[in-house]
Amino acid sequence: MQKVEKISPEINKVYFIENHTLIHILTGKGSIQVDFKNYFDWQEKAIFLEKGQYIKFLSDDFIVRRIEFSNETKFYSNDVRVLFKHLISLGYIDLLECEDCNTFLSESALTDNSSDIIDVSSKQWYWQNPFKANKEEYQVIFDAKEIIDKEYSNHLTGNDLVSLINDRGYNAQALIKNKIGLSVKNLMRSKRLQESQKQVAFTDKSIQEVSYELGFKDDAYFNRVFKNSTGQTPKQFRENFDFKNRDLFTQNIIELLQKYHAQERSLEFYANKMNLSVKVLSKKVQSKMNTSLGQLIRLELINTAKLMLIEDESITSISRKLGFEEPNHFTSFFKHYSGITPTNFKLKKYNS
Repeated sequence: MQKVEKISPEINKVYFIENHTLIHILTGKGSIQVDFKNYFDWQEKAIFLEKGQYIKFLSDDFIVRRIEFSNETKFYSNDVRVLFKHLISLGYIDLLECEDCNTFLSESALTDNSSDIIDVSSKQWYWQNPFKANKEEYQVIFDAKEIIDKEYSNHLTGNDLVSLINDRGYNAQALIKNKIGLSVKNLMRSKRLQESQKQVAFTDKSIQEVSYELGFKDDAYFNRVFKNSTGQTPKQFRENFDFKNRDLFTQNIIELLQKYHAQERSLEFYANKMNLSVKVLSKKVQSKMNTSLGQLIRLELINTAKLMLIEDESITSISRKLGFEEPNHFTSFFKHYSGITPTNFKLKKYNS
């Protein structure tokens, strides 16, 4: 069984994932946040989330199709777990590359056999081959991830962890380092940090309690490790994430960016509008939104440019409307931050 619904998510609200879930963003622009990481390049992707994760939408104009799957046994399949058990980033399928995925995500198909999207997507994931590994190597990597997710609070050494893995003839530690670019120890540290952030942000537990539950020797050491990783103490992190109150800062700055980004690039302009100094505004954006103000401005420009390209406006016209001195300046900017030229972006859309 599965639950399919179309929603307009609230800005900055934490949506906890209670069942394995597929998120398909139908319309909207801006960034999303999953487990304290911001993602800007989510367009034309089907995003897969595991139980225990969360997602936030850092704009108020998203329309999202959410598919929740309740057949838990399916997600223990070694082939399916690659979609949901994220290694270093989001699990996703590029819909521009997967015609079958688009077919299953159409309104008509979803009512009958939406669970089949999992099988189609897992095949597509292996075809995308994000870490350039073969299937057997992926099973070794995800076996390690399974153990990390179970043992992260026990402070196992890298050797302890690898000894728990049936490496089937592989050197698991070397394989993970080669394919993912991170050591087993770093993967374990990343998992522990993520769980500590969730405990700090979403519970009323004392910092001492969180420290103890995550296996740290004392809360002073936990505070130091946490601050070295996030730039904030656990107390500051809890206050800035503002899970319960959801203050209006994020909404206010996003509304300003949406209104003025085509004309105004300077940080001073937005600082004045918010009645803050540039330093305070920049620090607040970083702590509350996990990104920089400059990145948010660039994101608005890129998203607006993409919409205008889809509507078949000329590059010269877009360049002028977005305040670039020359069309080639706009082209260079677009390619630098989106990885594709405006012309190729338009062609890709026409051919999809």
